[in-house]
Amino acid sequence: MMLIESNIESESENIAIEDVQKPIMSAPPEVKQIIEKVCKLEKSRLARKSKAAINDDILMIIKEAVQ
Repeated sequence: MMLIESNIESESENIAIEDVQKPIMSAPPEVKQIIEKVCKLEKSRLARKSKAAINDDILMIIKEAVQ
């Protein structure tokens, strides 16, 4: 029973990941660039355990991509 439940959970995780990745993979290059930079920013902030606001940095990334 436990193995069956594990397989079901694994399948739903795969479906959930695909649901999240699908719009990202089909996004225009500018949007992909924004997503990539924001993810890198968040990763570096998590590594440093930074608690500073991230909004201004994200706004800067978006403005750079729009120009």
